[in-house]
Amino acid sequence: MPQIRSAGLRGFRATVAELGGDADSYARLAGLSTAALDSDDLLVPDDAVARILEIASQGTACPDLGLRIAARQDLGMLGALALAIQHSPTVGDALECTSRYLLVHAQALSLTLETDPYGAHGVSALTYGLPPGLPEPRQGTDLALGFLHRAIIFLVGPYGLRSVELPDRPVAPLGVYEAFFGAPVRTGRPAPALRLPSSLASRRLDGRDARLRDLALAFLAEQAPQAENDIVQRVRATLTQTLGTAQARIGTVADLLNLHPRTLQRHLRRKGTHFVEVLDDVRREAVSRYLTSTDIPMNQVAGLVGLSEQAALTHCCHRWWGTTPTDIRRKRSSAV
Repeated sequence: MPQIRSAGLRGFRATVAELGGDADSYARLAGLSTAALDSDDLLVPDDAVARILEIASQGTACPDLGLRIAARQDLGMLGALALAIQHSPTVGDALECTSRYLLVHAQALSLTLETDPYGAHGVSALTYGLPPGLPEPRQGTDLALGFLHRAIIFLVGPYGLRSVELPDRPVAPLGVYEAFFGAPVRTGRPAPALRLPSSLASRRLDGRDARLRDLALAFLAEQAPQAENDIVQRVRATLTQTLGTAQARIGTVADLLNLHPRTLQRHLRRKGTHFVEVLDDVRREAVSRYLTSTDIPMNQVAGLVGLSEQAALTHCCHRWWGTTPTDIRRKRSSAV
């Protein structure tokens, strides 16, 4: 079962007490040790964390509980990862190491910088999510996006957030969310995301110390291999982030994960899969998203998923779904 560091619940007890609730009672109902409410370094089941947030939200009649907890959290709760983030050369580098080592804190979560789902020029989507097929807990999603938003502000100040994308309509009024994020909130979207300027990735961070960053990355690299059970998710997250921008080869991905290619191959075989299968799955999901939620030209879709030409995209669509990319997009348009 995927686990998460109890640091993710920092601020929970104080927020619940402020609302007149009983944090220990909610922990017991969620099947969570009460010790997790007062320590940053316990590993606890991530579904128990999701449950306690939902139980507490209902118990305190506070529909925006996740946002309130996020307002009490800070980057420091990420430990060594916080050091690596703060001392990165650019925001893009900070996001890359966050994506690579987020599993040290939350094994099932991913963070990827993707093409804007609306195809807006100069805009990217910082997408947060769980593996496909798992439900998105509302309060947990609010907490994660709220923390992410505040962490970026901590690093660079106001950053030009365009909109917040949510899968479900929040229980709290949208105005509460728009006041927190200072941007429009859209619901019914494929995945939780922050839409932000693409130029943000190249923005340099001041006061960085390369030595501290190297030490933090070395520590994280030692911790990450212990999560071999999540190697498929780590490869998926890396491919999702780099698809279309770097060569989709096992050597490239292994370098990003600080593993030797043969070691990565061995880990994947133990999980009953191979690199080419994971790559194909990631490409299929990305193509489906581009064809059903954007109007990006077909040749660009091919490039975004690392295919050499539009003909290769057509071949893949036939293999995956028995139809052409044009037919998939046409069906989407007729259904609207």
